[in-house]
Amino acid sequence: MPNIDDIMKAAQGVQAEMAKAQAKLDTLEVEGASGGGMVKVRATAKGRILGLDIDPSLLNPNDKDMLEDLLVAAFNDARAKADAVGTAEMVKLTAGMPLPPGFKF
Repeated sequence: MPNIDDIMKAAQGVQAEMAKAQAKLDTLEVEGASGGGMVKVRATAKGRILGLDIDPSLLNPNDKDMLEDLLVAAFNDARAKADAVGTAEMVKLTAGMPLPPGFKF
C-alpha cells in the first residue's frame, strides 16, 4: 500500500502533466464551419478564437440575419470541436489512472 508521500508525489506529477496538457490545448487548432463552409471559425482547443473567414457572397446587407445565424453556428461548431479535442487530450493524460467512476477534470 502506498504511503502518503508516494501519493503526494504522484499527485504533483499529475498536476504537472495537467499543466502541460492545458498549455498544449492552446496550440491545437480546430475549425468550425457553417453554411456549407461559407463561414469558418478557427479556434484553439481551449476555445480562443484565432480567425474568421466569411465568403464574400454573404456580405449583402439584405442577408444580415442569415449571416448572423451562420456566424453563431460556426462559432458553436468550433466550440464543440474544441471541447472534443480537449476531452480527447484529457483522456490520453488520465489513461491508466485509478480515478473514481464519473470523475471529470
